[in-house]
Amino acid sequence: MARMKFICDSERCIECNGCVTACKQEHEVPWGVSRRRVVTINDGVPGEKSISVACMHCSDAPCMAVCPVDCFYRTDEGVVLHDKDLCIGCGYCSYACPFGAPQFPQAGAFGARGKMDKCTFCAGGPEADGSKEEFEKYGRNRLSEGKLPACAEMCSTKALLGGDGEVLAEIFRERVLRRGKGAEVWGWGTAYGQPPKQNAAAPGEKK
Repeated sequence: MARMKFICDSERCIECNGCVTACKQEHEVPWGVSRRRVVTINDGVPGEKSISVACMHCSDAPCMAVCPVDCFYRTDEGVVLHDKDLCIGCGYCSYACPFGAPQFPQAGAFGARGKMDKCTFCAGGPEADGSKEEFEKYGRNRLSEGKLPACAEMCSTKALLGGDGEVLAEIFRERVLRRGKGAEVWGWGTAYGQPPKQNAAAPGEKK
């Protein structure tokens, strides 16, 4: 069984926030919640890098370890999901997560956190796949439709990849081996691969 993971290539991320917008649009994320965000390191200075961050669906997830009501669970694909019917809004998961993935609505009454929300890897929740109840609580279940997360599909430079962890690791390894420096990092061929070369036609032959 494939283990689903995210990888963000900081050499390709252009901080367009297309992934953030795609997530909000696909799942109708409530106001004040950002399941995915773009973080910029060394902003405005040489060596500036940007990276798209969301729930990393950890193999040993700290949010699962600290939740007092065990609302978190892991699917066969390794996706870490949660049950909003069990969540009590204590906020322990938000303190434990090193990526700041668990989010709480900010439109409620003062001191009331509400139900936690986070990236689902577009895998929905415990309700029936594709049901109205699932969409209202967790958003669209794209994995059940055989699709990848919307954020990864929307990334224009393919900096953000989502899917089988072993496949993503191989893709990233190939990128690092082929990557040059300067303009070679950003070139079209580096980003999308070189097109296959056509063999030259012999004299008198049609191409």
